[in-house]
Amino acid sequence: MHFTLGDKVFLVNQVTYLKTAEPMPTLRPTDLVIAGEIGEILAMQACGTLAVEFNCGIVLVEATMLQSVY
Repeated sequence: MHFTLGDKVFLVNQVTYLKTAEPMPTLRPTDLVIAGEIGEILAMQACGTLAVEFNCGIVLVEATMLQSVY
């Protein structure tokens, strides 16, 4: 699926870990973002990884774990 910057997306399944999109990324607990939560794509990174802003902050998520909100 193709995404563009600013797209609203939601997390399809619960992820095994969350990695922050900071200059020095850290791993965060998975319960900060639940499946179905809606976020906005802020950046596209290598290998199909997207920086998505959720309520808890900006995290890196594989594009395969996201689906567009229509």
